[in-house]
Amino acid sequence: MIPEKSLAAYKNRPALVQGREGDRLLILTAGPGASGTLKVREKDLEFLHPGPCGASDLAALAEGFPEAEGPVREAWELLSAEESGEGAGLSAQELAELIWGAFSPRSAWAVFLLLQDGLYFRAEGSLIRPRSAGELEAEEKKRAGKDQELRERADFLERLRNRKLDPVLDGRFLQDVEALAYGIAAKSRTMRDAGLEESPVRAHRLLLETGFWDLKVNPHPQRFGLSLSSASSVPEPPPPEDRLDLSRLPSFAIDSPWSQDPDDAVSLEIPRSASDPLCLWVHVADPASSIGPGSPAEREARNRGATFYLPEATYRMLAGEALPLFALGLSGRSAALSFKLTLGPDASILDVEVVPSWVQVTRLSYEEADRLAAGAPSAGDSVPAILAALFALGERNAARRLAAGAVFIELPELHITLEEGQVRLEPITRWKSADMVRECMLLAGEGAARWVRSRELRGESLPFPYVGQELGDLPAKPLPGYAGAWQLRKSMRPRNLSLNPGPHQGLGLGLYTQVTSPLRRYTDLLAHQQIRAALRGAEPLGKDELLLRLGAGDAALAQSVQAERASRTYWTLVYLHDKIGSRWEGVVLEKRGPKTLALIPALGLDTQVSLKKDADPNQILTLKLASLRIPEGEVVFSAE
Repeated sequence: MIPEKSLAAYKNRPALVQGREGDRLLILTAGPGASGTLKVREKDLEFLHPGPCGASDLAALAEGFPEAEGPVREAWELLSAEESGEGAGLSAQELAELIWGAFSPRSAWAVFLLLQDGLYFRAEGSLIRPRSAGELEAEEKKRAGKDQELRERADFLERLRNRKLDPVLDGRFLQDVEALAYGIAAKSRTMRDAGLEESPVRAHRLLLETGFWDLKVNPHPQRFGLSLSSASSVPEPPPPEDRLDLSRLPSFAIDSPWSQDPDDAVSLEIPRSASDPLCLWVHVADPASSIGPGSPAEREARNRGATFYLPEATYRMLAGEALPLFALGLSGRSAALSFKLTLGPDASILDVEVVPSWVQVTRLSYEEADRLAAGAPSAGDSVPAILAALFALGERNAARRLAAGAVFIELPELHITLEEGQVRLEPITRWKSADMVRECMLLAGEGAARWVRSRELRGESLPFPYVGQELGDLPAKPLPGYAGAWQLRKSMRPRNLSLNPGPHQGLGLGLYTQVTSPLRRYTDLLAHQQIRAALRGAEPLGKDELLLRLGAGDAALAQSVQAERASRTYWTLVYLHDKIGSRWEGVVLEKRGPKTLALIPALGLDTQVSLKKDADPNQILTLKLASLRIPEGEVVFSAE
C-alpha cells in the first residue's frame, strides 16, 4: 500500500500521494500535460519514495533533475567492473545512495529518470543492472548520430527558409517533399517543420522555388498512380495457324508521322461492276493470337488500361518487344485479324466476316495519303485510285452517320512534344485521310459489334464489351464555329461500356464496339480475346469474369486519360512560362457570369477573361498573358 506524502510516478510525471478515497488514491501531479489533483488506481502508480514529500518538492522535481554526469558514469563503471554472470544488481535506494549519497525524493526521482533514459542502467524487476560496455558504446554512437542529424536538419531548415539549398547536402531532407509533390505520400515532415501547407501543389512550388526541381519535372502521372515505364512482360509471337493470305490487296496503315505503333490498316476491293458490292477490309494487329486471358502480358495491360502518351515519353500497355511481333507494316508480312465489311451504296454494312490473315502493309502519313489520293506521283498506279475510293467511302459513311443523328465536334487539337528540354506545340492539321481512317475504324467497330450480336442471336454465348452513348440535351440550333462546337461538347454524356448491346447516339450508330487499337487500349484487346475464342470454338470469358476485367481496364484507362490531360495542361503552361506579356488570338465561346469564356486555338486552351463590354460568340479577341502559376495550373489572360 502506498502511504500518504510519498512520491510516485504517474504517466512519467512526479506525483505526490495525498490520501485515499475509496479504492482510489488522491494524487497531486506536476509537469506538462496534466497538473493538478487526480483520482487514480494504485496499480497505475509506480512507487518511488516513502516521503515525506511536499508540494514544493513536487514542483522542483517537475522542472527536471540535472544529471550529474560524472557520478553517474563512475557508478556505472564501478558496477560494470563488479559484474559476474548477469552483473551486479542494486535497488533504487542503493543506486541513489551510491550516486548522490542519500535516498531522498529528489534522488529517487533522479533514479527514475536514469531508468527512463536507459543509457547506463536498466531495470530487471526490483533490481537495477548496468548496461554492458558494448551496449553503452552502441547507444552512445546512436545518440550522437541522432544529435548530429538534428543539428544538420536545423541547418537545413535555416537554408530552406532562405531558399538557399545545397544540392548535395539537402537532397535527403527533401525526399518527403518530393513524395508529397508526386502524390505518393499524404504528409511531409519537412513541409510541416517549415510551416507550409502539406499539399502536392505547395510541395511542387517549394521544389521549384528552391531550385531542387526545374520545370522539366512533370509530377502529374505519378499523382494518378501511373507507372513511368512500359510493360515488361514480353508475349510470345503469333502461333502457327491457318491465316487467309491477303497480301495481294494493297493495304495502308495511315497515321500521324510521330506514330510508332501502327495497329490498323485498310484495304478496298473495288467492285468490277456497278452491281457488285464494295468490300472494305480493316486489318487490325492480332496480339490476342498469343496473349490469352490471365497471361502476364494481359495482366500488365489490364493494370495499365492503355498506352500512356506524354509529351516527354510514351509508356506502353504492352512491352516494347511486342511491337515487332504484332504491329502492322514493320516487316514484310504482318499477321492480322481482318474484318471484311460488305457495304451498300450508302456505306451501310450488309455483311461481316472476321478472319485471321496475312497482310502486306504500306505505312503512310496523313499528308502522304492526301497527296497520293489527289493524284501525286506514287510507286503504283493503282494506289491513288484506291485511296480516292477510300476517301469517297469515308465521306459516304460520315453522311450516313450524320443522317442518323451523329454529332460532329471540331475543336483545335495540338501535338505537344518535349525536345531537348524545349516544349513544342504543333497544331494538328485536319487531313482528309484522317477523316477517312476514322470512318473506316468506326465501320470496323460497328461491324465487329454486329458480328458478335448475330452469333448471340443464334444462341451462341459470347459475352462482349459494347460501347454506347446517350445524347444529352443538345441545343436545338447550335451556333456556328468554335462556339457551337463548345455547346455540343458540353452537352455530350460520357460513353459507357456494357455487355448489353445498345446504340451509340453520339456516333449515329445502332451498335458499336472498339476493336481497332489492341496494342494501345486494353478493352480492345479484351474484345479481340472474345472474338478469338469464338473463331477457335473455345470457351470465351463468362459475363462475371469479363465484367471484372472490363471494369479494371476501364478504371485504369480513366486514370491514364486524366493524367494525360493534366500533363498536357502542365506542359502548355511550361511553354508559356517565359512569355508573360505575349499576345494571342482568342475566340469567344460563351458568357459565364461576370466573365467570358474564350478559346485560344494556338494553345488549345480555354480561359475566362473579363471584358469591358459583352462580346458575341465567335468574336475574335486579342488576349495578353498576364500571369501564370505552374504548380497550381493557373493562367490568367487579360483582354485588350
